[in-house]
Amino acid sequence: MRDAMEATPTPTPPTGIPPMTLARWTLWGVLAANLLILEVAFFAYGQGKHPVLTVAKFFGLHAAMIMMLQLTLVARIPWLDRRLGMDRLTAWHRWIGFGLFWTVMLHAVSVIAGYATLYDMGFGETFLSLAGVTASLLGMIAAGIMIVVVGASIRYARRRLPYEAWHSLHVLIYLALLAGLVHQFMETTTFDSAPANIYWWTLWALVIGSLIVNRVAVPLWRNAYHQFRVAAVVPEADNVTSVYVTGRHLDRLPSRAGQFCIWRFPGHNRWWQANPFSLSAAPDGRSLRLTAKAAGKTSAGLRHLKVGNRVFIEGPYGAFTNLHRKLDKTLLVAGGVGVTPIRALLEESGGSTVVLYRAAKETDAVLLGELQGLAAAQGAQLHVLTGRTGSGSPPNRPFDPENLLARVPDITEREVFVCGPPAMTTAVVDSVRAIGVPNAQIHAERFGLG
Repeated sequence: MRDAMEATPTPTPPTGIPPMTLARWTLWGVLAANLLILEVAFFAYGQGKHPVLTVAKFFGLHAAMIMMLQLTLVARIPWLDRRLGMDRLTAWHRWIGFGLFWTVMLHAVSVIAGYATLYDMGFGETFLSLAGVTASLLGMIAAGIMIVVVGASIRYARRRLPYEAWHSLHVLIYLALLAGLVHQFMETTTFDSAPANIYWWTLWALVIGSLIVNRVAVPLWRNAYHQFRVAAVVPEADNVTSVYVTGRHLDRLPSRAGQFCIWRFPGHNRWWQANPFSLSAAPDGRSLRLTAKAAGKTSAGLRHLKVGNRVFIEGPYGAFTNLHRKLDKTLLVAGGVGVTPIRALLEESGGSTVVLYRAAKETDAVLLGELQGLAAAQGAQLHVLTGRTGSGSPPNRPFDPENLLARVPDITEREVFVCGPPAMTTAVVDSVRAIGVPNAQIHAERFGLG
C-alpha cells in the first residue's frame, strides 16, 4: 500500500514568532480585549434594579464570557488546533470549566439574594417564586446541568465512568448553553444600550457559528467530499492492527505527519463509538493509515473491518507536527503505541535525527521494522530501549537526565518530540527540562480527548 522508504522533502524550519507563542498571544489577547469592552459596557449600561442584583448581573455576564471562551477552546478552530494542540486546549477547557461553575453559582445566589432583599422575602420563598418565571427557570436548568457535568468531570468520577457515559453527560452542556442563551434573551436586560447589545449578541453569534462550522459543517462536508473507505486491514502483531483508508482527492486533505483523527466506522461500530488514533504514516495524498493496539472494544475490533467499509473521519487535528520545528536536529521519543505519530514524523524529519523507542521487550516494539528501514534510509540513529523500569543494577532508567545525555550528548541543540504513556511522557519532559532544553523545543503528545 505504501512505500515506507519513499523520500520526503526536508521541512523548512519556520522563522519569526513560534506558532504556539503567536497562538497564545492571539487567544488571550482577544479575550483580554473583549473583557475590557465588557467591563466598560457593564459599568456604563449594565446596572440592575438593586445593588445586589447589579452584582448578580456582573457575575452573569462574566459567566457568559467564560462560556464563550469554553466554546472557543473546543470549537476545533484549525488555526488554534494546529498551533496549540487539542490536548492543551482540552486541558484549559477542563480547568476553566471549574471557574465557570463557581461564577454561575455566584450569579445564581446573588440573583436570589437580590430579589429577596428587594421584595423582603425569604431565600427559599424567593427561589420558588423565581422558579415560576420561565426566564429564571431556564437559568436554573442551565445551572443544574452544569452541576451534573462538573461533578462527572471531577477526577475521581471521571476515572470510574466509561468514556461513552462521560461523553454523553458532557454533551448535556450544549443543552445548558441553549437554556442559558434563551434565559439571557428573555431577561432583555443585558445592557441598556443598543450598540452594547449588538456587540454582545454578535460575539455570541461568532462563537456559536465557529463551533457549528468546525464541529459539524466541516466534518460533514469533508466526509462527503473525500468518501473515505477502508482499503486494507493489516495485523501488525497479536493485538495491534493497521488500517489503510483511501478516498477521493486526499491530496487536498490538510493533514500532516504527527496529527491524529477521530475515527468512526459506520456499520461496524455504533455511531457514538469514536476513537482518536494518530496517523501512523506521513500522509502521501493517496491513503491514510492508523495503527492501534487492542485496548478497548473499538480498537480490538479493527482487524475485523471489511475492505470497502465506510469511514467517517473528524480531523486531522493536533499540533504535534514539524510546523513547530526551528532547528534541523531532532530527537524523537516513542513509548508503546505512541510510536505511531513518531514513525510518521520520522518520514519527514530530515537533518540529524535520533529516535529512542521504549518497549518492554523488542518483540513488543510495534512497527520496529519500518522504523529501522526509515532510519537507515535517512541516516537517523535508532535506539530501542527495553527492560523493566527500575530493574537491574544499576537500575534501568533510560529517561533519567544522565542516561539521556549519554545517548544524545547534543540534546539541548535538538527539537524533542515525545509521545507515549502519560508516565513516560512526563518523565521525558521533566528530564529534558532538567538538562536545559528550552520549553520551545519540547513537543509532547498526550493521549485522550477529555
